[in-house]
Parts: sequence; structure tokens; C-alpha cells
Amino acid sequence: MTPKKKRKSNKNNNGVLKFIIGILLVFVFLQWVFVTVNKPRKVSPRVVGPSEVKIKGRIAIVIDDWGYNLNNFKIVEEIKHPFTAAVLPNLASSVKVAKELNARGFEVILHLPMQPHGKNHLEKNTIRLISSEQEIKDIVGRDLENIVYAKGISNHMGSEATEDIRVMGIVFSEIKKRNLYFLDSFVSNKSVCEKLARKSGLPFAKRDIFLDNQQDPLYIKAQIIKLKKKARMQGYAIGIGHDRKNTLLVLKEVMPQIEKEGYKFVLVSDLVKSER
Repeated sequence: MTPKKKRKSNKNNNGVLKFIIGILLVFVFLQWVFVTVNKPRKVSPRVVGPSEVKIKGRIAIVIDDWGYNLNNFKIVEEIKHPFTAAVLPNLASSVKVAKELNARGFEVILHLPMQPHGKNHLEKNTIRLISSEQEIKDIVGRDLENIVYAKGISNHMGSEATEDIRVMGIVFSEIKKRNLYFLDSFVSNKSVCEKLARKSGLPFAKRDIFLDNQQDPLYIKAQIIKLKKKARMQGYAIGIGHDRKNTLLVLKEVMPQIEKEGYKFVLVSDLVKSER
């Protein structure tokens, strides 16, 4: 082979070699890109803080009319969710029931007897429209001495008394002096309590649903469904039941289920302290 032909052959071989090397480099580059893009990334689990947990609504359960006896305490001991207990004063078991409920971590309030419309049976020392200012003050003071654990006051009956600005003004003055709150059982659509509480700066809450106007468990469950809907709609709801076997048994059954659905059970004081 002549020198000229040999140089041409070497040049061709070098070109082929460069081409092959170029192909290999492109292949290696593409492989690197593929591996990089598809490499599994280590992702740290996202920790959801308490403020990020969505609650469908807050529900406060109030059980009225404690104080007559301790018949339902075995059921109460099986209820693991908070509720507020409204205790009637000066009954056979008032002091003991308030003490026992408080010891179990439930919130206690005074269930203050007040005058209803009609001729209902009235508790001893019921506040009436004809009661003088001093009589009202004395009744509130004595009843709170009887229910020493009270964090607030609600009205027992009182459909007529809660419509009266004078009576409720005196009651609210005594409540405010003691740094308590008032829960309007809302037994009259003409109640002046909410407007008066707002005017006087008194911590206040109002009942949304009565749970057990009928004692049939199916009726009580239906009322609790209404309570859930109310809580979801406005962010909170207060339901009032009574110291009755069926009411407490239903609550024991459904409260864990309702909590799993995303609702939170709270005390009434948790609602009056917050910006409702």
C-alpha cells in the first residue's frame, strides 16, 4: 500500500472510531438521564399539626336535672367523653351528685329553678316574677353554696322568668360577680337572655337541640343526628338531655361513633370562652 493510500485508510478508521465513541457517549448520557429522572426520591412524611386537623364541628352535651338520685351513675362511669351536668340545688342527692360528677371530670353547673308559664310543679326556692331583688340574690347565693363546683348556671324551666328583663338582669348581675357563665336552656322564643347577656358582657351560650323530649332511643338518636347537622353548619352545637337511663345509654353508644366521624365533644365552657 502506498503512503498516500495508507494515510487515507487511517483517516477513515479514525472517523469510524470517533463516530463509535460519539454513539457510546450519547448512549451513556441518555442512560444517566434516565437513571437520574427515575431515581426514587426519599420523601419525609408530612407531619400534620393540631391546627391542620379538620374538625367537622364541636358538640357540647348538657345533661339536666341531676340531684334526685344516683341511679344512673353506673352508666355515667362508662361514658368516656366530656359533658356538662346541670345539677338542681337542695335535693336529696344534689351535693353528692355534684361532687361525684366533678370528681369524674365532668363539668358541673347550677340548674337554677325559675318560673315557667302555667302551673307546673315548682322546686323549692324557685325564682319568680314577684321575687324581690334581694330574694333573687339570696336564692342564687344559697344555691351556689349548695352546688360548690358550679362553673356556670342554666335555667330549670323558666319560660316566663327568662322573658323578664328585670328578673334576668338581677340574676345576670349575680352571675357576673362570680365570674360564671349562663346557659340559656331556651325554653321560650321570647327569651331576653341572649340580648341581655351581650349588653352586660356576660359569658353566654344557648341550647340548640333538646335530645329527649321523647324517651324512645330511636327518637334520641334522631335528635343527635340533628345536633350533628347543626354543629357542622355553624361550627358548634349544644344539645340538652336529662338524667334518664335511655338518654345516657344512647350517648354512651353514639359518642365514640360521632367522634370517629370528625366531631369533637367539648364542655359548654369551651364554647362560651371562644368566639362563637
